[in-house]
Amino acid sequence: MAIDQKLEELMGLLGDFGRYQLFQFVLHLLAAVTAGLHMLSLVTVAAVPEHRCFVEDLDSAVATANGTMAPTFAQLLNYIPQNAAGELESCLMYDPLQPGNGTTIACSAYVYNNTYYQSSRAIDWNLVCDKRWMGALGQTIYMLGVFTGAVWLGGLADKVGRKKVFCWSALMQLVLGVAVAFTPEYFSFLVLRYLYGIFGSAGSYITGFVLTMELVGPSKRTPCGISFQGAFAGGIMLVAAWGALISDRMILQVVYGLHGLLLVAHWWIMDESPRWLWMQGRKREAVNIVDRAVRMNGRGLNVDKEYYLADAKTLNVEEPSSNSAGLADLFKTPNLRKMTLNVCLCWFANSITYYGLSLSAGKLSGNPFLILFLMGLVEFPSYISISYLLDRLGRRSITSTLMIIGGICCIVAAYLTRGSTESTSIVMFGKLFIAGSFAVIYNYSAELFPTVVRNSAMGLGSMCARLAGAMTPMITLLDSFDPKIPAVIFGVISLVSGTWVLFLPETMGKAMPQSLQDGENFGRGDTAFSSCMGRNKTHTEDFPPPQQMVPLRKGDSSR
Repeated sequence: MAIDQKLEELMGLLGDFGRYQLFQFVLHLLAAVTAGLHMLSLVTVAAVPEHRCFVEDLDSAVATANGTMAPTFAQLLNYIPQNAAGELESCLMYDPLQPGNGTTIACSAYVYNNTYYQSSRAIDWNLVCDKRWMGALGQTIYMLGVFTGAVWLGGLADKVGRKKVFCWSALMQLVLGVAVAFTPEYFSFLVLRYLYGIFGSAGSYITGFVLTMELVGPSKRTPCGISFQGAFAGGIMLVAAWGALISDRMILQVVYGLHGLLLVAHWWIMDESPRWLWMQGRKREAVNIVDRAVRMNGRGLNVDKEYYLADAKTLNVEEPSSNSAGLADLFKTPNLRKMTLNVCLCWFANSITYYGLSLSAGKLSGNPFLILFLMGLVEFPSYISISYLLDRLGRRSITSTLMIIGGICCIVAAYLTRGSTESTSIVMFGKLFIAGSFAVIYNYSAELFPTVVRNSAMGLGSMCARLAGAMTPMITLLDSFDPKIPAVIFGVISLVSGTWVLFLPETMGKAMPQSLQDGENFGRGDTAFSSCMGRNKTHTEDFPPPQQMVPLRKGDSSR
C-alpha cells in the first residue's frame, strides 16, 4: 500500500507551519519542560550535602550552648580521621571507647553542611554512607517508571489516541508530583516515585513529541524536534532555579508537582492528531480539525469535506490491521525488525554515554544549583547547531558522527586525571555531541516508523534510554576493579551503536510511512555504504515524492 495521497493532500492544506501549528506546538512543548523538571527533581529534593559524623563532645546541645562557635578542623581531627585526600572521613570516626589506638567505627548520627541545603530527603532519612544506595534507588525507581510508561503509554496512545494519553498523564503527574512531597516513609515513597516516573516524564512528553511530528510539515520537523530537547533542558534549569529559591524540600517538591497545572487545560484546547484519526478510520473528525486549522492559518483555502470523505468506507478497509497495530508489529517483518533493534540500541547508547560522561567529570565543586543550571544550559549550543545542519547533512551521518565522537570522549576522559581541567573539558565537549545525537534520534525515530506504530516505537526507544539510565549507577560499581572500566564500557557501546546507525536508511526529505507495509518497504537497501558506492536502491518508489504540496483542485483556493 502506498502512502494515502488524499491524506497527504489534506495535510498539505495546512502548510508546513502556520498559526495553528504554532499554537498546538507550544501546547505540546510544555510537556517537555515538565518532563525535564520531574526527571531531575530528586537532585535537589533528595540532595546529599557534605557530611561528617556527629561528635557528642563538639556538636551536642550542651557543647554548642552559649553561642559557642562550630568546631574547628583541628578539633575535629581528634575525633574523625582523614581520608587520602586530606579531608575528614564522611562515614567514620574514632571509637570513643578505645581512645588513642586509631580504631574507627561507623557514624551513628551525622552533621550536614547546610550552606546550600537546609533540608532534603537524604538529610531527613540519613541516606548516606551505608544507606547511600537507598537514595540512589529512588532515582533508579523513577527511571524504571519512565521505562514502564514509555512502553505501556506509547502503545496505548497508538490504540486509544495521543490526546487521551497526553491529558491523563498530565493529570496524574500533577497529583503524584504533589503527593510524593508528603510521603512519610521510604517504601511508600518508592511506590509513588515509580508511578510518578510513568506519568511525569513519559506519557505527556513522548505523546506530545509525536503529536508535533505528525502535525508540522517536513521543513519544520527538525527545528520543532530540537525544540523539544531544548525545552527538556529548560526543565532541568527550572529544577536548579527553584532549588536555589526554596530551601524546604517539601515545599520545593510541591512546587515541582504544581507545574502539571501547565497541562491541565490541554483537554479543551489541544487537538487529536489528524493523521492518527485518519488511520483509525475516523476521517470526518480529521477533516473537521484540518478545516478549522486552515481557517486559523488564514491561507484563504477551503476544505472540500465531501471530496475527502467520499471514499472513506473504501479506504478504511485497505489495511484493517492498522487499527490494532502495536508494539509487537515492530518485530514481525524483517526490515522493521532490523530498524527497531538498531534504533533501540541507539537510544540505549545515547543515554548511557551521556550519563557516563557526566560521571567521568567527577564531583564538581561550587554552587550545586549553578552547576545544575549550567548542565542544562550547555546543551543549547549543540541544539542550535543541529537545527541548522540536520536538514543539510541528513539524520544518519550526523547521528553516527556525534555518537562516535561522544564515545571517544568518554574513553579519553577515563584516562585523564579526574577533576583536572583537561578531563572536565573533554567531558563537557563530549556532552555537547551526545546531547546533539540525543536530539536527532527523536526526530530520526519518528520519521523511520509508520504512523500506526510510531508512538509505540518512540515509547520503546525511550524505554531503552531509561533502562540505560537505570543501569548506569550499577555499571559504575565496576570501578572497584579499575576506575577506567565504566567509562570504557560507556564509550565502546556508543562507538558500536554509532557505527551500526550507518545501516539505517536516510529519512531527510522522505515522506513519512503510514501503514505497516509502508514501514516494511521504507528504505530497504539504503545504507551509508550503498550510498557511497552509488547502489542506493531504497524501495521508495512505493511512495509519492517527498511530501511535496499536492496541487489543489480548482475551486479549492481563492488565490
